[in-house]
Amino acid sequence: MSDLFWLTDEQIERLRPFFPRCHGKPRVDDRRVLSGIVFVNKNGLRGREAPTEYGSHKTLYNRWKRWGEAGVFTRMMDGLAAKGAEPKTVMIDATYLKAHRKASSLRIKKGSWPPDRALPMAA
Repeated sequence: MSDLFWLTDEQIERLRPFFPRCHGKPRVDDRRVLSGIVFVNKNGLRGREAPTEYGSHKTLYNRWKRWGEAGVFTRMMDGLAAKGAEPKTVMIDATYLKAHRKASSLRIKKGSWPPDRALPMAA
């Protein structure tokens, strides 16, 4: 069984009204690209790490960037919430931060920069 995420026909039909109109050259398969975007965000991957089944990582990035700037994803979330989502629905949070394990240390080491200075006390 594959671990890949795929949007269902029903999910795509619910999202279709929020897609921007296509001008000129037809878009690549919306299901494949949106499924890839969800997979990347869900697993905290970089775009280049997306499986090839979702198509080019550049296409995933371009769609994410352009639709994000155009507010398409915000309209999708607002529209789906307005239609009465199920109570068990959770919000997708795409916040993803990486820090080196040494970044958690708050102690000041001898010889650290800026050099230790006597700080004036607030009166």
